[in-house]
Amino acid sequence: MSYELRAKYKTQILSVSREKILAAAKQNKPALVPLPEVTAFTFAANDLLAAFTAAINKAGGAVMLLNGIQKLAQQIQEVYPDAKRIANLIDGDTAANKELLNEVALLDVVVLKGQLGVAENGAVWLTDKDCVERVLPFITQHLILLIEKQTLVGNMHQAYAVMGKQNPDYGVFIAGPSKTADIEQSLVIGAHGPRSLQVFIVEQL
Repeated sequence: MSYELRAKYKTQILSVSREKILAAAKQNKPALVPLPEVTAFTFAANDLLAAFTAAINKAGGAVMLLNGIQKLAQQIQEVYPDAKRIANLIDGDTAANKELLNEVALLDVVVLKGQLGVAENGAVWLTDKDCVERVLPFITQHLILLIEKQTLVGNMHQAYAVMGKQNPDYGVFIAGPSKTADIEQSLVIGAHGPRSLQVFIVEQL
């Protein structure tokens, strides 16, 4: 039997087998059942701000309450008095920031706005629009995140309920500065990213 004829028979056999498999699958299709109900996990703490602050502190970060952002630049200088290259992406100088972002590896401080904060673990949610450049929260020496008090939620279930209404190209949860304890179980802060995290919380922007 020639190669062409064998190939033809093989194709026919595979085609018949495929049709039989698909037909059998359709005949044995299980009945549809409703999706299970998702348990609504609640967060025990009544004071979200206190719980969020405690979680941030435990993760190696710090929290500060602000009356507004009018004196944000002054507050940044007070927290990081030795910082020279500060990219304030909230109310900073646009021209100055553009120049700073040309050399992101040299940034001392980056200031970004977060979408929400999670009280149970101190995580702050940012999207690609908030990060401006995806590398910024990870390459700077020190990171400042600004969130509104009203955006605090109890747990990750509530956070995902908010996030589900968004459709960002990129998003990230940040909880505390960079850290690792891989070597001899010794905690090292700032191992792979920011050496510190400062969260500013305002009533409303």
